[in-house]
Formats: sequence, C-alpha cells, structure tokens
Amino acid sequence: MSTGKVKFSGILQEETVNIDYENQIIEVKGKNVSLQELNLDAPVSGTIYGTLLNYKGAMEALGEAVNEDPYKAPPKAPILYIKPVNTVIGYGASIPMPAGIDQLEVGAALGLVIGKKATRVAKAEALDYIAGYTVVNDVSVPHASVYRPAISQKCRDGFCPVGPWVIDRKAVENPDALTVRVFINNELRQENTTANLIRSVSQLMADVTDYMTLNEGDILLVGVPENAPLAKVGDHVRIEISGVGILENTIVHENELQVGGAKR
Repeated sequence: MSTGKVKFSGILQEETVNIDYENQIIEVKGKNVSLQELNLDAPVSGTIYGTLLNYKGAMEALGEAVNEDPYKAPPKAPILYIKPVNTVIGYGASIPMPAGIDQLEVGAALGLVIGKKATRVAKAEALDYIAGYTVVNDVSVPHASVYRPAISQKCRDGFCPVGPWVIDRKAVENPDALTVRVFINNELRQENTTANLIRSVSQLMADVTDYMTLNEGDILLVGVPENAPLAKVGDHVRIEISGVGILENTIVHENELQVGGAKR
C-alpha cells in the first residue's frame, strides 16, 4: 500500500490513509474499504492552476495558427489559468451540464499538489516541493481559441472534479512517465502519457515559480492532452493515471443538482 490523503465528506480536514491503488481500496481505521463504499470530497483546498498547450500534440494541433494573429508566436512561458473554488467537486459527484450546451470536453490532467512554499525553484530540486499527485478532470465547454481566458467555458460550477486522493510523491517513481486514459461509459476514448509533455513536471515547476509563488496546498495541472474526448448527459467518465488514481464522475443536467451540492 501507498500513503496518501483523502477528505471524507463532512470532515473539515484531510486524513492520511493507506491506499491500495491497484484495487482502489483505502484502509480506514484498520479496515479495507472500496472507493464505491466511501463518500469523498475533493482532497485539496488550495488554488488550482491549469496549464495550456503543454502536451506536444496540443501545440502541434495549432499548426501555423500559432504564428498568426492573435498569437503571433509560440508561447515563451507557461500559459496559466485558474479553476476557482466553485468548480471543485470530488470523486463520484455529478458534473453539471449547463443549459443550452450538449457536450463537455473531458480534460484529463495530472495535478501536482504543492507541499511547501515554492519561489524560483531550481529544476533539479522541483520534485522536493511536491507533496503528492492527484487526478483532475479539467472540464470545459468546447471552444477553439486559447488566446483569452476561457472563463465562461472553464470556470462553471462543478467543472473541476479532483481525487479520489492525493497520493504521496514517493509512491510515484517518475511523474514524466505516467499513462493517462479516459473512459466514457467504459469505452477507452483517449490515451496519452506525461512523457509527451513539452515542459516536464520539474521544468514546469521551475518555469512557473520563476515568476510566481506557489504555496502549500496549491495544485498545478501539467496540462490536458490533445483531442479531449466529448461527453454528454448521462455519460459516466473515468480518468485513470497510472500509479496515481482513478477519478469517476457522471454528467447530469444542471437543474438536477441540489442547491449547495450535487446528488450522489
């Protein structure tokens, strides 16, 4: 088993537990309990920063457009955006489909959970500032441009499932060699690997903290692979990141959600 942190529903603080990643089991008070038996909240509380165009295929998909208006040139630094607190939900919670929209993009992302204040971190020391890793679904309304912040497309309520846990950094041998898979209704719809990142985990940490501080508890997403699959109401979405975890959620019409939270 590996060590990690979970947040049980109704409990204010995260708890350190033993995790059997392969069998999706958490040891709770000496008993092994499957994820399906637990009611979990998102195991994070800091600011979530997303990163655009950090997969080679995502950059290649722009083609020559990256040299034209409004971009004019490839980005020289990480392109960041924020997934605010209203977007964050946990494992098993329902993702709301906004009225008038038929499909959502599933954004499978590795989340780096910061363990201590990080300012101008050297690449060689970057992993020392990571407490652990988690699985994030950076949900978006489909859109084309990456020039302006896609607030109305990325920052809606429930648009950032996180979990089911934060697995300890030491449990992941190499964060730059993790397989990322997306299943919709148990059908494999996307497969990629963090080996295809333009900026590796360490390089991304170094580049971001060169101009801004990341604080303990913040989450930095390494990016979303190209060709994000689309999902509709009723679809069950499962994101798997090898050695890190499996995040599962279902999409429902937003008018089916309870005030103050999602039905489970």
